Amino acid sequence: MTKNRKHAVEFLNTILTDGAKLAPEEKLFSYKGILYPVTFCSPETFEALETFEAREDDVILAGYPKTGTNWLDQILCSLETTAAKYTEEEIAKRIALEGELGKPMRLEFGNADVFRRMAKLPSRRILITHLTPRLLPPSIFNKKAKILVLIRNPKDTVVSYFHFINKMSFFPTSTWDAYFTDFMNGKVGWGSYFDQLKEWDKYVDDETVMGISYEELKEDLNLGLKKIAKFFGFSLSEEEFQSVAEKSTFQAMKEKAHESHGTFGDALFRKGSVGDWKSLFTEAQNQAMDQKFEECLASTKLGAKLKYEVYCKI
Repeated sequence: MTKNRKHAVEFLNTILTDGAKLAPEEKLFSYKGILYPVTFCSPETFEALETFEAREDDVILAGYPKTGTNWLDQILCSLETTAAKYTEEEIAKRIALEGELGKPMRLEFGNADVFRRMAKLPSRRILITHLTPRLLPPSIFNKKAKILVLIRNPKDTVVSYFHFINKMSFFPTSTWDAYFTDFMNGKVGWGSYFDQLKEWDKYVDDETVMGISYEELKEDLNLGLKKIAKFFGFSLSEEEFQSVAEKSTFQAMKEKAHESHGTFGDALFRKGSVGDWKSLFTEAQNQAMDQKFEECLASTKLGAKLKYEVYCKI
């Protein structure tokens, strides 16, 4: 196991242990009206994040929880590494440095000192976040760093999130009906799915922002990889795209999940399917979600990209 993976696994194991010690009402805190897990985030880290110095060549992935960010994180790493033509020695050094500096799995994770350490990371840095645009460091937009916004249909997102919180000790457990209500009202970790997509929708016409859906990646991964590579300026041959695609299927990553994420792996890479929402949604919940989507996202560009009529109708 590489030093970076070892650091990630140790961090996740610590989070699970710490989360198990907390009472349900202690596991989440509110910052600027949005809930976050106390074992991952802190007000001090959010305050320090405001002065984080982004770089123009930073590769940024933004996505609401359980929309596929772990999957796409590994895809971005493969694309960037392949395009940069690093030697094996260079790859080993970069991975070791990330482990030594404690690069956070998400931009908002860890203590406030993490951003000082991240300044020592070589370019290009791949930065992942679940945050809504208004809470991101202003330097990301000022430096015109490119942002890939990952979206997933809300029905599969809430089902995946529900299974996740009931496997992870750092979230309060819940019944399906109660969690569905909380999700619809934005009373879950990282806040409202609908508000976040509406906010990102204001940026999707910017030349430095591109939206991509989980579903389109599942439909045609090779085509999705080429869209991502073109956006970030990664140059790969057809053979290299094919190689990255073969290593980056959800199933391939699920098989390596224990190695990359320890006991966390099974929860992070559960099914990865499209349409799993049908296993839990009642008719009333189905109608409520349809109405919520119509009110909040149907008229937006990101809403259109979700192909709601294709993936969220029986």
